[in-house]
Amino acid sequence: MIFKAVRDGRPYPDHGKTMKEWSEIPPRPVRLDQLITTKRELALDRLLAEDSTFYGDLFPHVVQWEDGLYLEDGLHRALRAALQQRTSIHVRVLVL
Repeated sequence: MIFKAVRDGRPYPDHGKTMKEWSEIPPRPVRLDQLITTKRELALDRLLAEDSTFYGDLFPHVVQWEDGLYLEDGLHRALRAALQQRTSIHVRVLVL
C-alpha cells in the first residue's frame, strides 16, 4: 500500500493558510505510508505532466491533525514519487 489511507475530503477544520504562509514552513521528509490523502481521484494528465509544479509549491502540503498526516496538496507529486519507488518525500507540515 502506498498511503496509510485514502479519504474523500478534509476531516480537520479550515486553516486559512495562504500560499505565502505555506512557503514559510520548512520542508521535511515524510514516509509515503504515513500519509492520508484527502482526494480519492487524480487526473492522469497532471500525473504525467513534466511541469506539474510550475505554478504551485515545489513541496506538497500536509496537515498534521489528531495523530494523522493529511496530504492536502500534492497527491500527484506523492504518487509520482511512489512510481519512482521512493518511500518518502519532502513536504511542508502544518501542525493544527
